[in-house]
Amino acid sequence: MCGIVGAVAQRNVTEILVEGLKRLEYRGYDSAGVALLTQAGDIRLCKQQGKVQNIEQALKAEPLKGLTGIAHTRWATHGKPSQKNSHPHCSGDIAIVHNGIIENYQSLKTGLEKEGYIFETDTDTEAVAHLLHKMVKQYPDDFVQAVAETKKQLVGSYAIAAIHRQYPHRIVVTRQGSPLVVGIGYGENFVASDQLALRQVTDKFIYLQEGDVADVTDQGVTIYNNGSVVEHPVITLDEKHEAADKGEYRHYMLKEIFEQVSSLENTLQGRIGNDHIIEESFGARARDIFDRVKSVQIVACGTSYHSGVIAKYWIEEIAGIPCSVEIASEFRYRKTVVLADALFVSISQSGETADVLAALRGVDKADYIATFCVCNVANSSLVRESDFSLMTLAGPEIGVASTKAFTTQLVCLQLLALALARRTGNNEKTEREWVRALHRLPALCGEILQLDARIKALSNQFAEKNHALFLGRGTEYPVAMEGALKLKEISYIHAEAYPAGELKHGPLALVDKEMPVIALAPDNDLLEKVKSNLQEVKARGGKLIVFTEVHKDFPEDEGLDVIELPDIPHNLTPIMYTIPLQLLAYHVAIIKGTDVDQPRNLAKSVTVE
Repeated sequence: MCGIVGAVAQRNVTEILVEGLKRLEYRGYDSAGVALLTQAGDIRLCKQQGKVQNIEQALKAEPLKGLTGIAHTRWATHGKPSQKNSHPHCSGDIAIVHNGIIENYQSLKTGLEKEGYIFETDTDTEAVAHLLHKMVKQYPDDFVQAVAETKKQLVGSYAIAAIHRQYPHRIVVTRQGSPLVVGIGYGENFVASDQLALRQVTDKFIYLQEGDVADVTDQGVTIYNNGSVVEHPVITLDEKHEAADKGEYRHYMLKEIFEQVSSLENTLQGRIGNDHIIEESFGARARDIFDRVKSVQIVACGTSYHSGVIAKYWIEEIAGIPCSVEIASEFRYRKTVVLADALFVSISQSGETADVLAALRGVDKADYIATFCVCNVANSSLVRESDFSLMTLAGPEIGVASTKAFTTQLVCLQLLALALARRTGNNEKTEREWVRALHRLPALCGEILQLDARIKALSNQFAEKNHALFLGRGTEYPVAMEGALKLKEISYIHAEAYPAGELKHGPLALVDKEMPVIALAPDNDLLEKVKSNLQEVKARGGKLIVFTEVHKDFPEDEGLDVIELPDIPHNLTPIMYTIPLQLLAYHVAIIKGTDVDQPRNLAKSVTVE
């Protein structure tokens, strides 16, 4: 979603801000802007619709320099993408940037207009700028207090960074429901919505908490909450800077698909022994919590929701306890019946997904044994606000369409299922079989990635296609859902998934030579039924693409392409069958000529409702 970068230093910060914006491009945006407090004491703006490179070119044509500045990439929520709606926004002597949504902006705007403020944009952010200007007049000698008083009148989810021409070495920031970090330097300090934006200048960060107001100067950082000074730890990150580079790959997405060998290995490391899971990896409290769990409630969005649906199969199969899975944006707005002794499980790649956080915050925690999350960002809001968590250890995922975060989520959820199964009579043999299979996971991933050239050739069939149908049964049905999502996200082909057994209940009417049908057919108890379902497609002239471990069961003919996978243990099929679908979506998107890493209208971290 929107991205914030700010810097206050004893050197020109223009390049720092622009580089930070580049590093936030993965979040999705439609415009960008920079505000610099020049040495002449003026606030100068550079705002452009479109890519960050437009800002970079504009600043080369008309250079701006300053020791203090803020910058922003905007994803439109209020007002269409345009230069006037781009951030930063100014009011008098101040400039601000803002992530999130101000829910009461309309009432604020009405009141401010009555006081003579003139609104020139369609954004909710401009109301914050004018309100802060009003508060500055009430607290002319205390910019921090003015921001704190402004915050008291805001309703919604937001992260805000503000500068004032009378305070040339200061950025004041605040957050509520939207992430914000402070980067610590020497004689300079920084702010950003994501630490990745600042890795070129620092590896030390303070993660602001809900309600914090931080006074960030070149000499230090002071954090307030409810009027009192508070201290948060300075965390030194050890991820390598190179993780944000594409390296030899054309796109981040392709790089991240191929990184799954190492990310799966990292996620398993220290969490499984030779033939058993290491329960302590869930945390000190986990054992006692798991002892009390009799049911599971999972909430998630998008790709993470698909991982939750797969987890339901595993939890009910081996733990034998009921598991409910819901889309977070639906769960949070309906009256729910809580299962007995339930564990609340939330899943999010970023840990900042607005609907997932709202679902977590909205439940009565007294109704649940505990709250647990699976996440890829260790210091995210979701991790901090859950009782305990399990990190996916996928490393930074830059491409908007999630790949390695999804497969590592599945690993974590399978470990959860095995931990719960220990309490419900699952025998040691099952755990031993599943864990021994997990040891094979990285190597199997490497084998499947060797199919890349074959899948690339297959993708040519989609050059003129506008629709596709994905089919699967059992755990492969949610995998088919994920495959359809990937294809539509990055190639803009309309795609949907169905359980293969549902073909005759409607989707069969869509099948013709213009509708590719992608089927998942692992070697399991449902194989014969899947084969029967696919005969219905062939009989109607449909073009079939089958991913399977048993090539001999699908003799190729004019209407059938078979991609043979290596033999896969049944508990790994959802993970392994996902990878060729990721590759297929990627290569089809290349043929279609779309922006693979930053598909239109989408964002990496959905921090607004």
